[in-house]
Amino acid sequence: MGEDGLDGRLVTAVRAGDAETVRALLEEGADPDTVDTVDTEGLPVLCVAVAAYDEPVTEALVEGGADPDRVLPDGTTPLWRSIDGGSPAVFSAALGKEPRLRLPEAARERLLALARSWYETGPVEELRRRTGATGPAATVRVRDDEYDRIDQVSLGGLSVRAGHGAILTSLEWAFRILTPVDELITRAVGRPEDDDANWSTVRWILGQRRSYETWSAVVDHRHHPDPVRRRFVTDYLRITALLRTGASSYEKKEGELLAVWAAEETDSEVLAQVLDVFNDHEHPAQQAIGLRYADHPDPRVRRHVPDALCPYGTPVTPAAGTALRTLRRDPDPEVRIAACTVGTWDDDFLPEATRALLHLAQDPDAGARGAAAAALAVSGDRTPAVTDALLALLDEDNQLVRLEAAYGLAKRDDPRTEEAYERVGPLLGAAFDEDHRANELWQWRWRREKATSTP
Repeated sequence: MGEDGLDGRLVTAVRAGDAETVRALLEEGADPDTVDTVDTEGLPVLCVAVAAYDEPVTEALVEGGADPDRVLPDGTTPLWRSIDGGSPAVFSAALGKEPRLRLPEAARERLLALARSWYETGPVEELRRRTGATGPAATVRVRDDEYDRIDQVSLGGLSVRAGHGAILTSLEWAFRILTPVDELITRAVGRPEDDDANWSTVRWILGQRRSYETWSAVVDHRHHPDPVRRRFVTDYLRITALLRTGASSYEKKEGELLAVWAAEETDSEVLAQVLDVFNDHEHPAQQAIGLRYADHPDPRVRRHVPDALCPYGTPVTPAAGTALRTLRRDPDPEVRIAACTVGTWDDDFLPEATRALLHLAQDPDAGARGAAAAALAVSGDRTPAVTDALLALLDEDNQLVRLEAAYGLAKRDDPRTEEAYERVGPLLGAAFDEDHRANELWQWRWRREKATSTP
């Protein structure tokens, strides 16, 4: 078709980065392998999206039938170019589903070799080799997808993203190559940030390798002298817990391991994360470990002590109550929040917990007041003092805090609920479509109508 037809409109949408229009045009019949004859040397639009680091458009094109393995005039393919570009998100979008079924072994080996060469050489040195440029490279931190960030390196007029470790890891897993755990963790910790694409890719794929052998090899790194590797283990344990769909054969072993680790860890940052993961496990040593660290000098550690002292659903013991009272006066607002929001499930402890939350609702820290609003909203305490606090929180600048307060009033069937939601203001965005707090207004109206219509 011409420039004004479906294919021409597809080129325009790809250049504009409009994934929604790209999908619509493909559904109407546009050719997913349309060639952009204006701004490129006869390359398919998939290459345009890959070069622009446009993951949503790349995904839309591949899902719509674009061929990532199409051989281009220079002998490369769109998938090859996505590896060159170094963006794990764009590469994953270009890879598509079941690459083992469509790619012959020789093609797989070439792709693996390319990714491995980039990773082992490094983006700066590879750009020097390709451009002949000297001098320092420019590096900026960019967002690679909704969750992850990556370094983007520029030298000699070329730019690449430094995600080749993640790309190599993803390729190996796609081809079911079980790379040694030690090697994968080495790739992850090169840039020790939880939202780094190399880190998150290794963490995710190790979580997919659901075997006791993999689990054991990862958790062995808790003894490593590098605290970054130990921190990676905590992150891995967190993701495997989220991926579980039922009881794990080694979940009890995990609890025992975390109990020992929590008692031994000396690095404050790692210890805080160990406690965070440990608190998601039921273990008889939780309260003892919480008491051990109740006066730890690092607030990052103290923030996780209240949950250890009072695991959800368990009664608050005298020792735990004493420690919580001290933590409620902590100089760190996050510690105060954690100490005030646990134990509300214990009927005997509820009055004291409510008094702490009412005090927190007047805390100088806005985040503390917001946490108090959320806890008071769902609290079983139905006294006038809680209702008055929720009404006062409707004056907060933060809309989500006002929403929590209105939600709490609706749960209490307060007659001022309608006015409270008006004070929340318009709730804009798709995120609120299924939000239980926003929808509680309709439930409140339904309950009132039902009550007035019942004889």
